[in-house]
Amino acid sequence: MPVGIITGASRGLGLALARALAADGWRLVIDGRGAEELERAVTELRERGGELTALAGDVASDWHRRGLVAAAGEHIDLLVNNASVLGPSPQPPLAAYPLSELEHVYRVNVFAPLALAQLALPRLAEQAAIINVTSDAAVEPYQGWGGYGSSKAALNQVTAVLAVEQPQLRVYALDPGDMRTQMHQEAFPGEDISDRPPPERSIPALLELIDGDRASGRYRAADLLGAHT
Repeated sequence: MPVGIITGASRGLGLALARALAADGWRLVIDGRGAEELERAVTELRERGGELTALAGDVASDWHRRGLVAAAGEHIDLLVNNASVLGPSPQPPLAAYPLSELEHVYRVNVFAPLALAQLALPRLAEQAAIINVTSDAAVEPYQGWGGYGSSKAALNQVTAVLAVEQPQLRVYALDPGDMRTQMHQEAFPGEDISDRPPPERSIPALLELIDGDRASGRYRAADLLGAHT
């Protein structure tokens, strides 16, 4: 039975991926910051027959990351670093960005994925996959997105270097595109985002990376989905 860790799986893209992998027979370790929301996700996934361990906590905490890896066991096939934070909402321009807030964004969006990968590396099977969820804001200079976007740009480079240094693994940065999620709503407070696709739309792209043999690198879900149309 393949084993995977998915962070930020109590809702949104992480939960949608957990549903798909649970249905495919994976044993999963998932987390989320909110205990009640995570418990609802656990109930749903177990009703679908999924075998999983859930730990409530913050990926920025070392003890929590160690708990996730310990729960996965000695053999890990997949690590999905999906958990992230937007930063202040509405998002401030860089000239007025509180540096303490920016430091927290980097701790969650850059340092935590790298730290979790470091802990998981000795247990990752050959050709196991690491997927770091990124954003188009990592490559496009959108006004007001300097904090979140620059953190995802750093994550892109961390991913690229890790891929070069760990050629026995498949290391991906995936841009899922716009999604109708709570984080996206926080990015556009007061706006109607009902026209954005649900996170489930991006799951086939994630499965393409997990189940396939694509080379390590940065991918856009739209491109992967387009390859199947």
